[in-house]
Amino acid sequence: MKPRSYREYIQGTITFGVAYGVVSLLARWVTGNTILSSPETLVKYGLLGGIGYAMMGAIALFLFGWITPYIRERFPNSTTLGDVLKERLRGRSYWFVMWVLLLTSLDSLLIQALGAGVLFHFLLKTPIYVGLLVFFLYCFLLSIGGMKQIHRFEGIHISFIFAAIILIPVYFFIQKGIFPVYDGLLLYHPYLLFLKHNEITLFILTALLIGFGQVLIDRASWQRIYIIEKSKVRTSFMMAGIIWATIPLAFTAIVLIAVYGQGFENIYSILSQLVEKIDSLFLLLLFIGCCFSAIASTVGAELHATSIMVIRNMLNHKYDWSEDQQLKKTYLVSVLLSLSLFLISSILSPNLMELIFFFAQVYAAIIPTMLVVIFYKRMIPMLVPYCSLIGLGTGLLSLLSYNSIQSTWISFFVSSGLVVILLVVNEIRIYSK
Repeated sequence: MKPRSYREYIQGTITFGVAYGVVSLLARWVTGNTILSSPETLVKYGLLGGIGYAMMGAIALFLFGWITPYIRERFPNSTTLGDVLKERLRGRSYWFVMWVLLLTSLDSLLIQALGAGVLFHFLLKTPIYVGLLVFFLYCFLLSIGGMKQIHRFEGIHISFIFAAIILIPVYFFIQKGIFPVYDGLLLYHPYLLFLKHNEITLFILTALLIGFGQVLIDRASWQRIYIIEKSKVRTSFMMAGIIWATIPLAFTAIVLIAVYGQGFENIYSILSQLVEKIDSLFLLLLFIGCCFSAIASTVGAELHATSIMVIRNMLNHKYDWSEDQQLKKTYLVSVLLSLSLFLISSILSPNLMELIFFFAQVYAAIIPTMLVVIFYKRMIPMLVPYCSLIGLGTGLLSLLSYNSIQSTWISFFVSSGLVVILLVVNEIRIYSK
């Protein structure tokens, strides 16, 4: 059903309480990364890495949830992140941040699309393009129905996810018991049980920094700040963070079931081994439905938010379209994005963790600028966003001598230091007048 107005397309028709707010946030943040990055983290850093990955996402949502009532209070007339940026930034500063948002939006969509390609190829044993064609057709239909259509399917998606992560481990452990899994891990993968990784603390803190940066500039999460009731928005984000942490842990348990009695060729072969071990057709269909739901709900929300940002917050400033024209142009952007992602994800198959850390410097460098946008009381100096650009450039250059984790922190500290200096200079200039 076509939305009656562009605002209805953006926000839907109802305001959420805590329960449905949590469902909506989980549908956005339980992603392909949650499924595929859990085994990668587990293999690289052991059980502590899997636990740290879960805590990272929870704390990032928890911290963002803490400031959401302040955002609602300070920007009551906004509906998207782009609206807030338009209110706080001027001229080229605004456009610089918008281009960063567009770049990170495309990065996020690409990661999800690649994750979908990998999952459908290993789970359905079909050519990648066949699964992706069905997947993107579904996501496109989901996004063009607007927020109302997205909400309609969020409950179904979350039901599939929780049913799978609860029933599969329970079914397996009732059949085999816990001790055979532990003995198998001790025999084939003792490194997974090693708890004294020196680099694990830095990895967890870096993942937390990246996660907070992602949430801070996530268009879909900002839309949900204005959809959830004002008095319940903080609780909704915090509850979503706590519940979200259980999902990577559950996937970690599922991965342990797949590998405990044998070795594995690579991260993705774990999925094939898991499918071979699930001997119940019902549970296998449930797992496929869980993977499909996790990625489809995220891609649908991202497509919806990104196409709105392109039309409402970027192109409409120049063309001043009517609401009906904005709606039609938004559909067109969704089609172009879906088609582009389908073609790219049909061809490429890179390492997902590498892709996540490829943009880590961007997420780390943009944090100080976003905090200034939200909390700084005065007019924001034009150069603030460019501090993030300098921080990003410094971080990327440091990759010549340091690894990606260290360069992420360099980006953050350089950007933060420059922003602090700029604000101090601005305050001195104001008081000296």
